[in-house]
Amino acid sequence: MFIATLIAATLPQGEVSAARDRLDAAGCLPVAEVWVEEGEACDLQFGRDLAAARAALEGQGAWDVVVQPAEHRRKKLIVADMDSTMITVECIDELADYAGIKAEVAAVTEAAMRGEMDFGEALDARVALLKGMDEAVIGRCLSERVKIMPGASALIRTMHGWGATAILVSGGFTRFAEPVAREIGFTRAIANVLEVVDGKLTGTVAKPIVDSATKLATLSEAMLTLGIAREETLAVGDGANDLAMITQAGLGVAYHAKPVVAEAAGAQIDHGDLTALLFAQGVARKDWAVA
Repeated sequence: MFIATLIAATLPQGEVSAARDRLDAAGCLPVAEVWVEEGEACDLQFGRDLAAARAALEGQGAWDVVVQPAEHRRKKLIVADMDSTMITVECIDELADYAGIKAEVAAVTEAAMRGEMDFGEALDARVALLKGMDEAVIGRCLSERVKIMPGASALIRTMHGWGATAILVSGGFTRFAEPVAREIGFTRAIANVLEVVDGKLTGTVAKPIVDSATKLATLSEAMLTLGIAREETLAVGDGANDLAMITQAGLGVAYHAKPVVAEAAGAQIDHGDLTALLFAQGVARKDWAVA
């Protein structure tokens, strides 16, 4: 059995009925509809052909859809990106703004996230431009610019409530990732270390860097440690360096992502916030954890 969850701020019954008709026309054998949250999220249960269901439902309306097997729907592990996923900004771009070079750095960030540049080379090039910046600017940036993505705390704290492990793995920096992880409720955080000497950024990061391979390895190692199957895992991110973990997770989610990521992911969230991933796991609002 499979489930297609339609999710929107306002989800009319007519849209649900039309989606069920599309599943029927695609030969997916729809059998039932169940509201996870009345007017916001509805499960369409169907009997076969997950790929055909995705093709029939994705991009058909102003709502998000997550199509997946019914078994192992509620995940035991989530591995998440930070920048533009669990927070609303790219930290390195915001740091660069304090030095007056945001546009230059942001252009490199965009190219890397689209998969047009090697992530490690792009990171080194951007960090080099920050050489000589006062270390205190990091704290200013954290307090003035870094905002938690809507739905992030509810998602992670709710999953933690049923015993799931949550790991934040960022190609950004520990000086941001560690406090962000604590605020949201992650089990632990992994990120790059900005090198500082005499209170100034050296323009370098400690090696080896946290990159796509690190994110995939974190997912794989956590599965082994926890003794869980791939189907019990969720990975979410927005950039090309998230692709490896997204494609290998039981449910890989592209969150307001670059096209290269959206095309490869098992699910896309383009309209809603991160609470869409609670609806996708069958969790009604009344059961969400409140920070």
